Amino acid sequence: MEKNLPYRPCAGIMLLNADNKVFVAKRIDTKVEAWQMPQGGIDEGEDTREAALRELEEETGINNVTIIDEYDGWLTYDLPDELYGKVWKGRYGGQSMKWYVMRFNGQDSDINIETAHPEFAEWKWSDMRDLPDMIVPFKRDIYQKLADKFAHLAG
Repeated sequence: MEKNLPYRPCAGIMLLNADNKVFVAKRIDTKVEAWQMPQGGIDEGEDTREAALRELEEETGINNVTIIDEYDGWLTYDLPDELYGKVWKGRYGGQSMKWYVMRFNGQDSDINIETAHPEFAEWKWSDMRDLPDMIVPFKRDIYQKLADKFAHLAG
């Protein structure tokens, strides 16, 4: 299969609580046992930080955060063959992601995944070092790079 679709611009959020655990959630639309960090598309002309903050609030109800770090540059992944040309109405072959690390300044009771357009079935706080083993295989390399880069924040 020739893979020539563009990447979808996306913002990702590594959200840390006071114990330096990372917010992860299980998607509603998959049967796979996988947990991911909040992420979502960047609208045309939208600032990447604003996109990350918007996506976090849309997916989790969280808006009480401080941006504490960011990954230099962009991380990309390609969709596996079984998803290529099927997700995102077939317009993209993967994502190019700008990642931000944020400190959650609220309480767990502030988190609401039952949003207007829910994406997650459940959520939890996890150890950063466990992230690569929790995500779908085609995003594992990205999660490993993030866990390595920000390990100093895990305490």
